[in-house]
Amino acid sequence: MVQEFEEKNSEGLNLQQYWPLVRRRHWYFLIPLFLGWLTVWSVSWVLPSVYRSGTLILVAQPTMPKDYVVPNISDSLQQRLQSITQQILSRTRLLHIIDQLNLYAEPGRLLTPDEKVERMRKDIEIELVREREELTAFNIYYSSHDPHTAQKVTSELTNLFINENLEMRQRQSEDTTKFLESQLEGARSGLAEQEAKIREFKDQHPGELPSQLQSNLAILGGAQSQLQNEEDALNVAKHQNAYLQSLLNQYHSLQRSSKTGDGAPMGLSALDQELDKLKSQLADLSSHYTERHPDVRKLKEQIAQTEKMRNEIVAALKANASNTQADVGTSAVPRDDAEIQDTGPMLQMQGQLHANQVEITNREHAIAVLKAQVNLYQARLNQEPVREQQLTDLTRGYDQSKANYDELLKKKNGSEMATSMELRQQGEHFRILDPPSLPVKPSFPNRLKLCGIGLVVGVLLGAGVSTGAELMDDRVFSQKELQERISTSIIAEIPNLATAKEREKQLKSVILRWVAAGVAFAAILAGTALSYLRG
Repeated sequence: MVQEFEEKNSEGLNLQQYWPLVRRRHWYFLIPLFLGWLTVWSVSWVLPSVYRSGTLILVAQPTMPKDYVVPNISDSLQQRLQSITQQILSRTRLLHIIDQLNLYAEPGRLLTPDEKVERMRKDIEIELVREREELTAFNIYYSSHDPHTAQKVTSELTNLFINENLEMRQRQSEDTTKFLESQLEGARSGLAEQEAKIREFKDQHPGELPSQLQSNLAILGGAQSQLQNEEDALNVAKHQNAYLQSLLNQYHSLQRSSKTGDGAPMGLSALDQELDKLKSQLADLSSHYTERHPDVRKLKEQIAQTEKMRNEIVAALKANASNTQADVGTSAVPRDDAEIQDTGPMLQMQGQLHANQVEITNREHAIAVLKAQVNLYQARLNQEPVREQQLTDLTRGYDQSKANYDELLKKKNGSEMATSMELRQQGEHFRILDPPSLPVKPSFPNRLKLCGIGLVVGVLLGAGVSTGAELMDDRVFSQKELQERISTSIIAEIPNLATAKEREKQLKSVILRWVAAGVAFAAILAGTALSYLRG
């Protein structure tokens, strides 16, 4: 029989050759086919149904553009999702859900809390959805024997994921803000210390700071110019003192001297020489300066005073001479030197000399003060390079502290804005795109799929049983088999001569076979339809 099948396979598929085999072994094929399918199909209905509820959660991006508010959370979405998953799948969280919804309460079997947690972890599935290597959404699935329980647990898990993400982002954002505030406080303290050092340095070295260099130079230049003017004024005052002293001495000598041949006093020639000298100096100064120059004006005043003094002296001498002639006949006693000194010119010269001496004293005092001021500012300028280096060292630390403080202040303000955005739930958050579904058909077992598997198993089982029965049967059913067993040729063939009873029996057998085949296939179709409709 094996050779027969091999030859049939080598010759090609011929249904006429297999049809007698099907007619002879139809019960061997039909019964195993139906029983194999029925067994698998029955098992699919015996297995407990597992319903799978799922939800799709979208990762919504921040509503505020990053150019305006920069998030202060640096971890990636996938890392944060893994952390959230670990927290939600923790023993405490799962036991709370198990106790709340009374899960895994199987009659006749008492499960420990750890066993319940382990079973629930196996029933939960997290599926990530990526687009261009970027995580954009994720699915949450939960499997249970009750579809409503599966939906409730999925809804609870969804709320946990959304709330935990919000709490985690808010907590991380607040922690970042608090950290920046602590760093800013430290930077503020350091900046205050640097400011105190600079303030103390400036208090210890007033007038020696680099910022005061120009003012010191200006003050020093002004003091030096003022000192030069005071020295010039002192020289003029000393010269005038000598001049007034000379006039006073000449006046005393004039009071005691006799007149010249032409009647002019001997001291008047000295005054005339002095006037000529002063006028010569005035002409020289006028060629270089204007009429409003202080030296020109002062020299004019001196010339005017000298001319006035000369006129007064001449008038006094004339008056004295007339009085002397009048007193000659009366033998009056001549006046002494004290009386001569009491004349108007003498008193005026003495007053001018006293004022000149006071001016000289004041000028000398002012010069001493100015020299001390010049020495002070020169000393400050000499110390300026040293103070500049010291202040540079202090300022360098201050600038670093100020830059660090400004940077931390900027980051802290940005972090506060980001924290406010997170508290208002305007940052990156999870949003339910598809709510938890209420499963209608179980996800396991897949009865339609098992129905098909049962049909394949039945076909294979029927083919195997039919082939085995055919191989174990020693009867000859065809001319070819007979020729293979005997060496003689077949001369004639006796046809099958059946009686009416045998033909009736054969007809019933055929009808029975077709009815059985129809019933079997109708049952298979009905079972397949039931599996499709009810899952």
